[in-house]
Amino acid sequence: MADALSFLEEDLTCLICCDVFTDPVTLKCSHSLCEKCLQRFWMTRDVPQCPVCRKECSQDEPTKSLAFRALCETFKKRKPSAVSRDVCPEHEEKFKLFCFVDQQPICVVCYTSKKHEDHKCSPVDEATGILKEDLKTQTDRLKVTLGNLKKAHESCVKQVELSKECTSKDENQIKEDFEKLHQFLRDEEEKQIRSLHKETKLQDEKLQARMKELSAQISDLSERMAAVWQDIEAENITFLQNYSNTLIRLQHPSVANTIPELQEYQHYPIQTVIFTTWVKMQNIVEQPPVTLDPDTASSKLQVSQDCTSVQYVENKIVLDNPERMYVGVLATQGFSSGVHCWDVEVKNNSHWTLGVVAETVNRKKYYKLYPKKHFWCFHYMNATYKQGNDPVSHINSNERPNIIRLHLDFDEGELRFIDPFRNRILCTYTVSQDVNTLL
Repeated sequence: MADALSFLEEDLTCLICCDVFTDPVTLKCSHSLCEKCLQRFWMTRDVPQCPVCRKECSQDEPTKSLAFRALCETFKKRKPSAVSRDVCPEHEEKFKLFCFVDQQPICVVCYTSKKHEDHKCSPVDEATGILKEDLKTQTDRLKVTLGNLKKAHESCVKQVELSKECTSKDENQIKEDFEKLHQFLRDEEEKQIRSLHKETKLQDEKLQARMKELSAQISDLSERMAAVWQDIEAENITFLQNYSNTLIRLQHPSVANTIPELQEYQHYPIQTVIFTTWVKMQNIVEQPPVTLDPDTASSKLQVSQDCTSVQYVENKIVLDNPERMYVGVLATQGFSSGVHCWDVEVKNNSHWTLGVVAETVNRKKYYKLYPKKHFWCFHYMNATYKQGNDPVSHINSNERPNIIRLHLDFDEGELRFIDPFRNRILCTYTVSQDVNTLL
């Protein structure tokens, strides 16, 4: 029956509004349409046409059929309506209750069935009020969360903008500082090249003077030898008459070192120049001190007011905090990438320890300062240098460095302790690749 009604509905449907005909009219081409739909269609055309087959029509062409109209009206009345959403599809009873367990409306029959036995239920109106209030409460909480997320997003946006601004400033500062170094190196290069050319010029002038002197002696000796050969070729009487003069011409000229040894070229002391330039360059580069974090200093260390030095103390009142180390003190900055270098002045201190530590270590626990515990340290104690717990024997006690330079190449996983004034490496560590941040 439903299929038959479906087919019938297709035959009674207007092709313009796609609904059952209202006041249907029929054209000569036998196509039927709603009267109003046809009139609206014709208003968009210069010439009346059938909307289906596009055949031209006259204004008085549409014809009405009372029987066809009655058929359409009857079909509309008998057409089954959609099942109401307020009715239980299983029992065809109106929904009166709401089950909080299954979270769905139910009818009274459903409530008395085993399916909803011992379930908490309430009348529809009451349940609607409760659930709406609950949703409003949850919505209010979500509003607070949404507000916090928006604030966090705005903070991130500001942080990104600030980071871009700071990065741009740092980039410009890096370019400016390196340009100073480049200019310094260019000036030193030109200066050393001028010095090289000056020394070479003096040597060349001496050689040119010697060559000129030798050329004059060669010319004089050649002329004498030519005159002697001319006397030899003369007649006997003439030869004998000029013999005394010929002997004078053959007297050996006073020429010192006629065959000088070839002197080896004295190369310019390039390595000395480079080292001297490096020392000069250190003087033009500002070396900011390591800034220490007082909150991380152990109970036996006192950080200066400017946070650039530390000294050992016996008794110190400190407040415990998560940052404080059981032993040692940290700098204010940590590193997770890149190449970093800083100098620490140790002077004549009889006991000191320098190094880096992983961020993940337990700061409240005493560790032996070994690489296995994520401590990479260089010590001086009891007049002995130590790398971890191993003595370093190649450092002469008479050459104690006043400054220790720490060179950390995070990407290569290498830490070096250097004597900068003697330009020598004191000890080297290979840092674990699984360490995320070094302090």
